[in-house]
Amino acid sequence: MSEALDTVRLEVFARAAAAEHGRPDAQLTLLNVSENATYRLDDGDTRFVIRVHRTNYHTREAIESELMWIEALRTDEIVQTAPIRATPDGRSVIAVAHPDGEERFVVAFEWLTGVEPPEERLVADFAQIGAITARLHRHAKTWQQPANFTRFTWDYDTSLGERGHWGPWQDGMGVGPAERLILGRCSDTLKARLHAFGKGPDRFGLVHADMRLANLLVEGPDVNVIDFDDCGFSWYLYDLGSSLSFIEHYPVVPELIDSWISGYLTEGALSAEEIAELPTFVMLRRLLLVAWVGDHAAVPEAQALGEQFTFTSCDLAETYLSNFS
Repeated sequence: MSEALDTVRLEVFARAAAAEHGRPDAQLTLLNVSENATYRLDDGDTRFVIRVHRTNYHTREAIESELMWIEALRTDEIVQTAPIRATPDGRSVIAVAHPDGEERFVVAFEWLTGVEPPEERLVADFAQIGAITARLHRHAKTWQQPANFTRFTWDYDTSLGERGHWGPWQDGMGVGPAERLILGRCSDTLKARLHAFGKGPDRFGLVHADMRLANLLVEGPDVNVIDFDDCGFSWYLYDLGSSLSFIEHYPVVPELIDSWISGYLTEGALSAEEIAELPTFVMLRRLLLVAWVGDHAAVPEAQALGEQFTFTSCDLAETYLSNFS
């Protein structure tokens, strides 16, 4: 995502999608821009979410596969997540065009109320997040994927290697010679440990892959999960790393991990080896986010993180290497 952020252009696609949903004059409010641009649509008593997909990221088949898993999770009552909203003629994935000819895929979801988990209840919420994660993993291990199911793989090569979905971490903000050295040592250690950990079916499969705080909504005691846009094939333990996205340096993280483990064990099993290896998946996600910040330099969230995110990542890498190299 090297192109400049053009919110005027993005709204053209969102407006075209609103028309496809029979709401051409609805009010559109930009909620977030990350991989995609997400809008809230308001039209009288109707409110739902429109997601305008990034170009050249997911294929139509991959987006349809995401929706297949969401439908299965809702049908099997595994997790509380937003229902998919189809157009009046029944289409869940639509292609809309800019006047200059560029097309983008768009999907819509019903509106879920709630807020991002506040800091004061994170430790308690992480127990529920762990339990939800275990249920997702249990479902993924038994669900019969449709024949045309296709999603990204998030392994070492497609995260930090030459085929990284978000480009090389070396292009992160503020990555100079010193940062390249420490983060390179960290990357090499992650590669070796992940290879040793292996990709057996009990350890590697379909995961949410982005269960960070921004993709969780709490209302009362419940935690709802949204945004399966990055779901794909990875290590199951990677979901913990994604839940700690951008907060890996918080002093409370050891408590959050302990709480997540306790919640996970109420719904699933973790071996002593898996628990001991959890920091590897936290660091894998963190280094991947260094790449994300560099790849999304036009996005306000990445700009706010800036070079300091890389410098803090180096501190985390030093701590990780002191224990795992």
